[in-house]
Amino acid sequence: MSTNHHNAHLVARSGVFTGLHPGMGIAAKGMVVAFVLFTVLNVEFAGGIYGAIRGWIETALNWYYISAVIVIFAVCVFLMCSKWGTIKLGDDDSKPEFSNFSWFAMLFSAGVGIGILFFGVAEPIFYFDNSGAFGYPNNPHADMQGNLDMTVARGIDAMRVTYFHWGFHAWSVYVIVGLCLAYFGFRKKLPLTLRSSLHPLIGDRIYGPIGHAVDLLAVFGTVFGVATSLGLGVSQMAAGLNVLFGISDGIVTKLTLILVISVIATVSAVSGVGNGIRIISEWNIWLSIILLATFVAVGPFQWLMSFFVTSIGDYLWNFVPMGFWTASEPGSAAWQGGWTIFYWGWWISWAPFVGMFIARISRGRTIREFMVGVMFVPTTISFFWLCMFGGNAIWQELNAVGGPGVAGGAGIIETVRSWDLPAALYGAIGNLGTTSWMGDMSWISWPLSALATLLLASWFITSSDSGTLVITTMLSMGDDDPPKVFRVVWGLGEGFVAGVLLLAGGLGALQTASIAAAFPISFVLLAMTWGLVKSLAEDSSAVMPPAERTAPDGTRLAQELHG
Repeated sequence: MSTNHHNAHLVARSGVFTGLHPGMGIAAKGMVVAFVLFTVLNVEFAGGIYGAIRGWIETALNWYYISAVIVIFAVCVFLMCSKWGTIKLGDDDSKPEFSNFSWFAMLFSAGVGIGILFFGVAEPIFYFDNSGAFGYPNNPHADMQGNLDMTVARGIDAMRVTYFHWGFHAWSVYVIVGLCLAYFGFRKKLPLTLRSSLHPLIGDRIYGPIGHAVDLLAVFGTVFGVATSLGLGVSQMAAGLNVLFGISDGIVTKLTLILVISVIATVSAVSGVGNGIRIISEWNIWLSIILLATFVAVGPFQWLMSFFVTSIGDYLWNFVPMGFWTASEPGSAAWQGGWTIFYWGWWISWAPFVGMFIARISRGRTIREFMVGVMFVPTTISFFWLCMFGGNAIWQELNAVGGPGVAGGAGIIETVRSWDLPAALYGAIGNLGTTSWMGDMSWISWPLSALATLLLASWFITSSDSGTLVITTMLSMGDDDPPKVFRVVWGLGEGFVAGVLLLAGGLGALQTASIAAAFPISFVLLAMTWGLVKSLAEDSSAVMPPAERTAPDGTRLAQELHG
């Protein structure tokens, strides 16, 4: 790799910041530390401000988030069907780096993280409930259909809303970011950082303050995105340890879990994506298959299959009008802000991180192959997963003594009403053995709970180490192999942020941080989308790799494959 004289000024060659852009490194750490200190020094004041910001975004800007996601989804559909679908993400003769199986497995690991395990039972049950215990309707979509009682019809509506939040609209946000990074990185030979997507709009100014700001936003979204899911994840792991070993699920257990997981994730980030991460990812897939297969086999198989087919049909019939629906009634608007807008914000703030991961594994595929693979494979698996977990819980409630929501019934609705979401998964697992069509299989609850808890930890480790690699890649200006010392700093730093925010105000502050970060990131995503379409329309041909392997500011350019 040759360098040019600009390198010396921008990527440090010696001293504390060797291999990093010092300004970016300092700014990123300063930004995260300032946010955390502000939160911790006056929790109530900070919580009030975050709450006000989140409330403002969810009520005043719900139309904006809904419109932004619709635009991104529409562009994805357009590109999938367009004449540009045959363009390679790389040179015209480049071949995919990974087999289809490996590629799908890695897409699956990007999609089925902590989120689907955490919300898989709790979210469908929340929408199935009709108590309005939180001061707003549990599921305005079901209410509008007239399905007010807890029946199978309301269960189908509950699954439709769950699919909506984890389905095509959500994944289109990841798809567009991954496509932009892969196209500009591998085909246009620009640096593999978020700023490159803006090149058609602002040219070489991406190497100045605007580019720095865009990448810093992405770092912010990644840090607080990873911290949010670590906060969610350890709450559920603590609930699991409580079920398994009677260990208290209090703050000490959660902080201990954050520490242990952050250390393992940091070690694996330092070792690189080579052996450690690949092996953990493969194990994740096999263990997930075992957990999912048990839910399918031990649960009411025939009922679940027909429930899956009906609810998927319901989603496919309704997902376009649902995507456009903007609540106007106060109760429905509160529900939409707390659920749909929260999810859109969460997906947008995670997009730079997951998008870069998807781009890195997709070199050499055509645009159409990329779009179809990333849009349909993880969503289909997610839908099946959500239906088997949520469907089992809904069936348990429908068939409980006294019917759904009655005290002494299946108990899952009660758990969700008391907002103990982490425990909902273990409640469904506990009921699984006692309600099985195979007779009494209550012995299965302990090993299944243990498997779920282990999976929560291992899924999180693979998310966290890739998050660390993405952050350090951006701060080292696109280096595929960022300095190991910074991987340690950021890996442990993510855990520290999660721990401090959990102590300060639990998941509320974390969730608010995600939504707040998503607002500016959404403008960047819309600009990237415009830049991509503009570049495809003007000149979609692959650029020859430059003789100089670095950009004017020392940004490393996307590496070509050799051999």
